[in-house]
Amino acid sequence: MMLLAIVLPIVVAVLTLAFFRKSVVAGYVTILASIANFFLAYQIYGIETPPFSLPWAGWFFEFTLKSYQFNSFILITTAMFGVLLSVYNTSFFKDKANGWLFHAYFLLTLGFVNGAVLADNLLLLLFFWEGLLVLMFGMIYLGGKQNSYRTATKTMIIGGVADLCMMFGIGLAVYLAKTATMSEIKIAMDNCLGSLAFVLLVIGAVAKAGSMPFHSWIPDAASDAPMPFMSFFPGALEKLLGIYLLTRISLDFFALNAASWGSMMLMIIGALTIVLAVAMALIQKDYKRLLSYHAISQVGYMVLGIGTCTPVGIVGGLFHMINNTLYKCCLFLTGGAIERQTGTTNLKKIGGLGSKMPITFFTFIIVAASISGFPFLTNGFFSKEMVYAGALERAPIFWFAAVIGSVMTAASFIKLGHAAYIDKRGDVSNVKEAPLPIVLPGLILAALCLLFGIGNFFTGFLPIREFIQPILGAARLEGHDFSVFHADWFLIGGSIVALLIAVINHYVGWKKKGSGLGAVDHVHYAPGLHQIYDAAEKRCFDPYDWAKCIGLAVAYVGWGIDRGVDFFFNRIVPFVATGISNGIRALHNGSHVTYLAWSLVGLLLVIIACMTGHL
Repeated sequence: MMLLAIVLPIVVAVLTLAFFRKSVVAGYVTILASIANFFLAYQIYGIETPPFSLPWAGWFFEFTLKSYQFNSFILITTAMFGVLLSVYNTSFFKDKANGWLFHAYFLLTLGFVNGAVLADNLLLLLFFWEGLLVLMFGMIYLGGKQNSYRTATKTMIIGGVADLCMMFGIGLAVYLAKTATMSEIKIAMDNCLGSLAFVLLVIGAVAKAGSMPFHSWIPDAASDAPMPFMSFFPGALEKLLGIYLLTRISLDFFALNAASWGSMMLMIIGALTIVLAVAMALIQKDYKRLLSYHAISQVGYMVLGIGTCTPVGIVGGLFHMINNTLYKCCLFLTGGAIERQTGTTNLKKIGGLGSKMPITFFTFIIVAASISGFPFLTNGFFSKEMVYAGALERAPIFWFAAVIGSVMTAASFIKLGHAAYIDKRGDVSNVKEAPLPIVLPGLILAALCLLFGIGNFFTGFLPIREFIQPILGAARLEGHDFSVFHADWFLIGGSIVALLIAVINHYVGWKKKGSGLGAVDHVHYAPGLHQIYDAAEKRCFDPYDWAKCIGLAVAYVGWGIDRGVDFFFNRIVPFVATGISNGIRALHNGSHVTYLAWSLVGLLLVIIACMTGHL
């Protein structure tokens, strides 16, 4: 079953590339293959198997697969998204010439994701991990925009650098653990090599999840990649894969505890990612770019929760991983529906879509409330409360950063909803609701957000008791049962205050500007913040551009050295040699008197040398 889950999508993808060159046909084939993939994942889910091995390359390269509670949950979750998005993609690419190619890449991605999740060998994991990077390049390039190739290249370079770090980390981990079998790796962080291995592996995990500082390709992809790519990768897959590996690294490979420096490092990364990314989301005036920065920010809550190394924080981080994939994927789907029906996601050109696209608007309200942490009814509220609890247990500063992030998250989604669905802007008289295959996947995901919210409040059965707590086991839970909601009114009060601040902020900004789109302009153009935002919008803080500048400087220095060496050997050396040659030629003029004079001078020099004892 495990091997078939990898082989089936890949084989169907190859057949699609070879035979199904019509987008609609390729779409239906993709739907059937995705359903089959989900069936296989369902059969594997919850079953702990002994390792399944096939001979491969030797010397730690073993094709070893293993299923247990955690990775089988990731497997079935990605398979579910695969089914929903295959339906969405079929309608989205129906009239596009290159749609069949995207469907083939989509199936290849499912196969490689299954391989990465089921791999029980670090080198096998790396093989599938790198394959996904290549597929990301192809899917972004299919966006067909002016900068699609440049953005795809940027994605490849950022991911490649992070994966190169991960590759060195894997080498160190294998060296220290004397095995590449993931279920057997136990490494102490009491020496430099162990600490370095941890840092390098974490870089690979958080980069795949889309955390800072490996994030800057995501907003660019929002502008240049097809919308289904954003729903599939930054919206869902990257979070599941990156946080899955980060959890394995933190809890299994290195067994972090609250007193370790690694725990503090993860919390700092998480807190900075939350605040800085959502601050950028707040000022965006394009639907997709706003969502892209939130895709980055929400990773921070997961990293922060896992980094606390407290039972409640870890459970909250994993719960938030599930919740984020639901509402973030759904939010990108609503953006795709608007782009399909209006031809743009520029908020300056659209408005009043609530009455024209009521199903999309209804879906947006549910998932926007979920990501904003609307109390007691939404899944985002419960997972954030648990992350808050873990952060507050470690240090109030991390709780405060998470709450500030919640304020700006709610403010940006109130702005987005007001601008896109309520404000009257642009000509939307001919706009109508998107087709059923476009809106249905979003409705299903929105329903799951409510199910995981209301269901957790009343029973806790889904998803904490059924999905998350079995992943951690009784030992890591330390006797706690988080499926039963325990109201901490200090934390709840903080969440409610955060929402109220966001509402008041929006109301004040709306009154000043007269539109939802300008409701946060007083923040954007505030003294001190205005200059920082301008610099950020000009990419002054983009590590990728820093690296490009450094690389360009190194190239210019190298070019200068090369030209200098070339000038020395091609100009100076011949000039000097020619001058000496001409001088010697001038002295050898054929005159016997001249030659006699040189002979006498030479004899005189020999006599002087003999007299002074130098010869």
